[in-house]
Amino acid sequence: MRVLVIEDEPKMAQLLRRGLTEEGYAVDVAADGLDGFGAAVSRGYDAIVLDVMLPGISGFEVCGRLRRDGVWVPVLMLTARGAVVDRIHGLDGGADDYLTKPFHLDELFARIRALIRRGPVERPIVLTVGDLRVDTAAHRCWRGDTEIVLTSKEYALLEMFARQPGTVLTREVLMEHCWDFAYESRSNVVDVHIRALRDKIDRPFGLASVETVRGAGYRLRAGGDRNKSSTT
Repeated sequence: MRVLVIEDEPKMAQLLRRGLTEEGYAVDVAADGLDGFGAAVSRGYDAIVLDVMLPGISGFEVCGRLRRDGVWVPVLMLTARGAVVDRIHGLDGGADDYLTKPFHLDELFARIRALIRRGPVERPIVLTVGDLRVDTAAHRCWRGDTEIVLTSKEYALLEMFARQPGTVLTREVLMEHCWDFAYESRSNVVDVHIRALRDKIDRPFGLASVETVRGAGYRLRAGGDRNKSSTT
């Protein structure tokens, strides 16, 4: 098993190299973000240990670039103690797990073993359906080059559709995933929000990508054909 450590602090890098080598891993070390990214895309690794604070480009940017380039090797991100924002940023950006400094080596080894058992699993950050793009980390969306501002419920519906383009989702499924259990259901609440979503992502662009499937529910047309009826 080969592990890449991207860490600029020499003592920490040496500690990780020695510990992982003693655990039986082949270990490569990169001292800055650009070198780490280059190594990660050019060689096959079973896991990457990635520090957040790096010269060149940050650990966040390294991880984001890897995911955008289709490199899904498991990433364990090292963050400063108490840096909750960093941990959230890292996980939303494609990291698989995080560990706060200082940490015990045995815990790091256990987390790496768990990530390697899981293996590389493709988890796209940006969902693309036709010319519609949904950034699941930033909760933003675009039609072509035009960014579209959505409410939280409109975004939740759109992400549901974008994760399953072409699949019919019933009103009950949409209610279950986009509204909490305490919400007092109204029979037309889904329809109202779907109408508002269409008003933003379809009608200004002459599209009808959100389709009503009579008697069943709604689906997002993968191609987003222009000037089509929104019912089938």
